Amino acid sequence: MSVMKTSLRNFFAHKGRMALSAIAVMLSVAFVTGTLVFTDTMGTTFDKLFAATSSDVTVSAKGASDSGETQSDNGKPPVMPASVVDKVGGADGVKSAEGTVFSTSVTVVDADKDNLSPTSGAPTIVGNWNANDARTMKISSGNAPRGPDQIMVDADTADKHDLKLGDPIGVISAVGTHEAKISGIADFQVTNPGAAIFYLDTETAQKTLVGETGVYTNVNITAANGFTDAQVKKNVSAELGGAYKVQTAKEIADANAKDVGEFMSVMKYAMLGFAGIAFLVGIFLIINTFSMLVAQRTREIGLMRAIGSSRGQVNRSVLVEALLLGVFGSILGVAGGVGLAIGLMKLMSATGMNLSTDDLTIAWTTPAVGLLLGIVVTVLAAYVPARRAGKVSPMAALRDAGAPLDAKAGLVRAVIGLVLTGAGGYCLYLASAADKASEGSMWLGGGVVLSLIGFVVIGPLLAGAVVRVLGAVVLRAFGPVGRMAERNALRNPRRTGATGAALMIGLALVACLSVVGSSMVASATEQLDKTVGTDFIIQSDTGQLITPQAVKAAKSAEGVKNVTEYKWTQADFTTPDGKTLEKTAITAADPSYATDLATEVVAGKLADAYKPDSMSVHEKFAKDHDVTLGSKIAVAFQDGRTADLTVRAITSSDVVIDAGAMYTSIDTMAKYVPADKMPLDQLLFASAKEGQDAAAYKSLKAALHDYPQYEVRDQTDYKEALKGQIDQLLNMIYGLLALAIIVAILGVVNTLALSVVERTREIGLMRAIGLSRRQLRRMIRLESVVIALFGALLGLGLGMGWGATAQQLLALEGLKVLDIPWPTIIGVFIGSAFVGLFAALVPAFRAGRMNVLNAIATE
Repeated sequence: MSVMKTSLRNFFAHKGRMALSAIAVMLSVAFVTGTLVFTDTMGTTFDKLFAATSSDVTVSAKGASDSGETQSDNGKPPVMPASVVDKVGGADGVKSAEGTVFSTSVTVVDADKDNLSPTSGAPTIVGNWNANDARTMKISSGNAPRGPDQIMVDADTADKHDLKLGDPIGVISAVGTHEAKISGIADFQVTNPGAAIFYLDTETAQKTLVGETGVYTNVNITAANGFTDAQVKKNVSAELGGAYKVQTAKEIADANAKDVGEFMSVMKYAMLGFAGIAFLVGIFLIINTFSMLVAQRTREIGLMRAIGSSRGQVNRSVLVEALLLGVFGSILGVAGGVGLAIGLMKLMSATGMNLSTDDLTIAWTTPAVGLLLGIVVTVLAAYVPARRAGKVSPMAALRDAGAPLDAKAGLVRAVIGLVLTGAGGYCLYLASAADKASEGSMWLGGGVVLSLIGFVVIGPLLAGAVVRVLGAVVLRAFGPVGRMAERNALRNPRRTGATGAALMIGLALVACLSVVGSSMVASATEQLDKTVGTDFIIQSDTGQLITPQAVKAAKSAEGVKNVTEYKWTQADFTTPDGKTLEKTAITAADPSYATDLATEVVAGKLADAYKPDSMSVHEKFAKDHDVTLGSKIAVAFQDGRTADLTVRAITSSDVVIDAGAMYTSIDTMAKYVPADKMPLDQLLFASAKEGQDAAAYKSLKAALHDYPQYEVRDQTDYKEALKGQIDQLLNMIYGLLALAIIVAILGVVNTLALSVVERTREIGLMRAIGLSRRQLRRMIRLESVVIALFGALLGLGLGMGWGATAQQLLALEGLKVLDIPWPTIIGVFIGSAFVGLFAALVPAFRAGRMNVLNAIATE
């Protein structure tokens, strides 16, 4: 019989046993394929959007980024005079030129002062209705804005917030709040990735966003027939003399695509990383499946060898089965990946980022990568069992019911496992002892990889000791049934080790991230308690700067003793060592900030840094640039003049909050930066009058009711918000790790199912001498529980070790508190027992239904 026929016969004879392995391959391939399709589709969506919304050539105001963003620290977009439009219109090759004004530093509210901005992180854009927008938007009801009391909204935003014609809208900008009513609703003619867009007439937009008329943020140019965009750009640039940024549609689209692409790359590779973890777990499932199938077919393989099959033919027969499994699972995975991508698009649409299935992008490389990866991983995973099958001698196979264990191979495995584990532990020790986080992170990465591989290799050796301890604690209470379950788990330590290792990987990562996240929260909380002396913190969770009107409202709140403003900008520093440091951050605050934040000072007094023409620097900066108390630093403020500031204080660099900040007073900054260029506040700090904390808190919230973009938090709120942000990130990561854990559960199910088949005769004999169906099912469930707890114990222990080492590196950055989240760890451990119970349901049910006589007759 040929190798192919034998493989096909065996594959279909054991298709039920192969099913769970095929599901593991399918899930892993689906994750990879789905990630690639989803990110490619998002790229296509944004490419179409950028291409459709860009004019042939665009002139931007000085200070605009390559991607067209025109925002500045003062909350107003940088502008150019209206005369530029006429100047550009006269350039050779220009068919038409139109001035536009827009801003993303705005908040739009409805009549109830509820924020209409997207919750997905997409921008809110307010601008004037112009010919370029008319190409991509179609007015579906009402009309375009025709005066200061009218505003038009995009249809997606209107649907989401149930807005109708005539509804009042408020636009909050750095200039103030502008009230208008909805005059029209416009539909996107291209896919909208979630932005909320509002249109005013040109003059109203100028007054609302900039505070003056006769200015524009951009000039949209349409090229005349016979002229390329590049030619028009060259002619316009010559006309303007290099005073403004001039870009073709392709250049703006490329810049936008680059910005989006950077985010997309991070997301894509992060998701592929989790898919890789699922593949790694799937490898153990496949190895276990084929190892057990080979062991169960030992007599069959011996007969094949006896009638002339060579070692290579037996080897290839098993590998062909793996190839069939890989092809079948990968094909299903590719199809499932496309479905997963569509599901992700629907999920994103539900959160506000609209992605159309019309843009679904499936590059030929995507299914090719999915198929290749699934097949190669499956065949490689089956190589060791296949090689073991080829080594079975004809006489040994005819003589024994199963393949004998190789004691020498087990010893070699134990030695290799101990060496790898020891090397991993030493790397983790070096990481925890490192003086620099960058250096320690390399040792941490090496320690994680080596210790993980070491635990996988040494798993069978650990299985014997750990399962006995777990058996004594968990199983002995169940009497003889519990002891039999323990012996079944100990019968094949290699199988138990591999099954537990699959679960171990996912739970190790869960434990590590839990320790890191909990330690970050505990460290930040400790820092807040030690250093933050203010009662309330006011800021925007979306990064919106605080408008002067909101600052005024906060200062008017009853029960508030003082409000500290906190601004941030960039400047060019010229230090005493003669070096010029471009675009260096400098923080300007009110003098009360010295008590609002108890920053550790190593020289001088921080309060002195807020004196006229004074500043502070941090310790590392001072050492690097020969700065001492009394040194002069030339500070060339962005959009302002150069000041010679005297260093009055040197702060510690070993802090978490405001790490690396260099302070000066707002009055000093205002002396050198024009009033219309002064940056807006990043956040505000407020302190209550003695004994009026509750009243001040309530009053601040009421005072800022009209500004829903800002949150008022006391220290308890702030800690909860910080914890919530970290928990949200961890929950997202846990969700991605769930795939690996699901695959691991499939591994436990498959191991038990094949183990039941392997022990068919034994089960029949036990039933014959009095073991009830209920006791049999309980035995299998308990065996599954102890295997799951074995994997959980290894994973959680390993993960906590990784997390504790990672926290030592975070301590070098100021996060010095190690916090083990015991409720999470214990919950995961107990949850693992339920995972074991769940995994055993089907195998236990099938075992209980066996016919006793048929089982006894099985060879």
